Amino acid sequence: MPARRGSAKGAGRGARKKRAAEPASRGLTATQLVAGSPPTNLESLRRAIEEDGGSVLAVYRDPLGGNWQLLAGLPLEKVQPTPFQRDLSETHVARLSDVIGRLDRFLDPVIAIRTEEGLYWTPNGHHRSAALRQIGCRSIVALVLAEPEVAYRILALNTEKAHNLREKSLEVVRMARSLSEQDRRAEKDYLLEFEEAAFLTLGLCYEKRGKFSGGAYHSLLRRVDDFVEAPLPKALEIREERAARLLELDDAVSEAVNALKGRGFQSPYLRAFVVARVNPLRFQRGAKADFDTTIEKMTGAARRFDVSKVKADQLAVASGAPEE
Repeated sequence: MPARRGSAKGAGRGARKKRAAEPASRGLTATQLVAGSPPTNLESLRRAIEEDGGSVLAVYRDPLGGNWQLLAGLPLEKVQPTPFQRDLSETHVARLSDVIGRLDRFLDPVIAIRTEEGLYWTPNGHHRSAALRQIGCRSIVALVLAEPEVAYRILALNTEKAHNLREKSLEVVRMARSLSEQDRRAEKDYLLEFEEAAFLTLGLCYEKRGKFSGGAYHSLLRRVDDFVEAPLPKALEIREERAARLLELDDAVSEAVNALKGRGFQSPYLRAFVVARVNPLRFQRGAKADFDTTIEKMTGAARRFDVSKVKADQLAVASGAPEE
């Protein structure tokens, strides 16, 4: 996951240090992990796994929250990624399959949630399961959870392959679509799952324009793009409108970038330079503003951008997100 929150830059000199928990003050002891009787839904899940051709290896409670879960062997052909997560990296799969094949052991169980169709969604094992398929493996070991909603939250723990901004944004907007089909809660109620409102808008932009340079707009969006109070299906319609306005701004910025290149300027920071110059919040540290008003002002400023006034030394000190 991208390490944005809690960074040194955002913490500030006067930030209060988080107090450490008392040693051995939370969760279960090692002997308590198998104590007690599993709930009825877990017994039903155990039977379903066996009917699906799998085998239950252990039933236990997790050491932190005491939630019951299963360690199981599953037929590999029944394990699939959640439909809302990022695309597969063939390079990463090849690297994993080589390492796992050489070791001749699979030591890192994936997490899985059983669907009504008898498939097993994994929110964090897309690349590992693909690597096992590539080397001809027949089964996989998984921690099988009884709560389907965990699949949407477990992505925050996904460290299998670090996200870039494009992957994260696409993953979040796909998740939003999936959730909108089954839940009409407000978009703002999904703060934990979506993490940032900006990811939703950027994800829609990436879907429409594969080479969209979202990094040039990310810091701006984090100041003007808030979560919507409307139910998720309606919120997605509002997101589509915001994405269209952002792409319109990007078109105007692209024209200015091309004009700068026409004058001989060459830099990976040209787009970030133009965005910074037309950003009305540029010198308002920490200021928040309305999305529509800000994007409209920036689009107009980008269309009026006078490249003849740009000096080489101004571009030399520019910094920001380069073209992706």
